[in-house]
Amino acid sequence: MPSVAAALRQHAPKYLETFGRRVPLGHRKVLSYIMRCQTGELGDLVYQCDTCERKHWVGRSCGNRHCPNCQHHKTAQWLAKQTAKLLPVQHFVVTFTVPRELRPLLRANQRDGYGAIFNAGSQTIRILLANPKYLGTDKVGFFAALHTWGRDPAAYHPHVHFVVPGGGVSSDGSRWLQTPRDFLFHHGRAIRLYKQRFARELKKCGLYEAMPSGVLKKNWGVDIKPVGNGEAVLKYLAPYVYRVAISDNRIEATDQHGVSYRVTPSGTKKSISRTVTGDEFVRSFAQHILPSGFQKIHYYGWMSPNCKTQLEQVRWLVWLYLGWTYWLGSAFPTPQPTSKPRPSCRDCGGNLTLIAIVQPDGRVVLGNPAALHARGPP
Repeated sequence: MPSVAAALRQHAPKYLETFGRRVPLGHRKVLSYIMRCQTGELGDLVYQCDTCERKHWVGRSCGNRHCPNCQHHKTAQWLAKQTAKLLPVQHFVVTFTVPRELRPLLRANQRDGYGAIFNAGSQTIRILLANPKYLGTDKVGFFAALHTWGRDPAAYHPHVHFVVPGGGVSSDGSRWLQTPRDFLFHHGRAIRLYKQRFARELKKCGLYEAMPSGVLKKNWGVDIKPVGNGEAVLKYLAPYVYRVAISDNRIEATDQHGVSYRVTPSGTKKSISRTVTGDEFVRSFAQHILPSGFQKIHYYGWMSPNCKTQLEQVRWLVWLYLGWTYWLGSAFPTPQPTSKPRPSCRDCGGNLTLIAIVQPDGRVVLGNPAALHARGPP
C-alpha cells in the first residue's frame, strides 16, 4: 500500500544526495528514522500467537514524533487526557498567524520564529484578560498547539491555536470570574498588541532587523472563535498533535517519477489528486519537521503542572460559581485513556504475546535466544 514512508524510501535518498549539507541534520535524522520504520533495519519484535503458537517477526517502529506509523495511540491518549481537563464553561480558540512575507524568515529560523508566536500570543491573551474591561484577572489557564501546514503539505503556514476557557480566578483566589457569552476580548486590540509583542520577541533573538520592510503595517491574522465546551476543538486538534503535514491515507501512488496524493482545496469539500516530483514531496514534508526538542504543545497558567493554582482548585471554584453544591458526575462524558490494543495473528486471529526484542545486529535484548528459530518471511 502507498504510504508516506514508502514515498520517502523511494525519493528521500536522491533528495539527500542532491542537496547534501544544505539539508539540516535534524531533517536528515527524521527522514532516516521514518524510512527505516518497521522494515527490520531498526531491529525486530518477535511475537508468538497464544492460540496457534506461530512466531511473527515485526520490524521495530522508529517512534519518531513525525512518523505517521507511530503516533495513532498517542493521539487517543492525548485526547482523553485533555478532555478530562476541560472545565464546564464556554471555551474559545484564539489563532495567531503571521503575514505571508514573514514565512521565509520563520522557516529559516524555526526555533526562534515559532517561539515568538507562542510567546507573543500567550502574552496577548494574558494582558487583555487582565484588563478590567474584559475579565480583570491574569490568573487564567490555557494551552496552545502549533501547526505549520494547511490543507496541502506543500504550503508553509505557521500558526498557533490557543484553547482558552472563558474565565479565570480572581486575584485573591476566592472566586471564579466569567467572560460574557461569546466574547473574550476585542479583535482589533488583540491584533495591535500581538504585533507589538511579536516584534519584541524578534528583537530578543536578533531577528528584528531581518523582518521585511513594512510588514508590521500588513494585516496580521488573529481569529477569536467561541467553541462551546471545548470538546469539538479538541477532537479537531488531536490528529494534528502527533502528525506532520500528511497522513498515509492521503497517499494515492508513488513511483520513480513522483508522488500522487489527495488534497481538499480551501473553500471546497471535494478532494482532488495532486502529483508532484519526488524532490517536491520530500521538500514539502521536510519543511514541517520541528527543531529537535521543540515542543509543539505549550501549557500556561493553571493548565501548566508547575502553577501554584491547581486545576482542581479552579474546577471547584467553577462549580461554586455555577451553583453546584455537590458533584455526582462529569459535566459531559469524558473518554477514558485506552490501553494499546494487542496485535493479532494473521493466520488464526489469536492474540500475540511479545517474546523477544532483537537488535539490528541480531543480539536478543529480551527473551531467550535459544527459543527463537531462524527468522521466516515477514
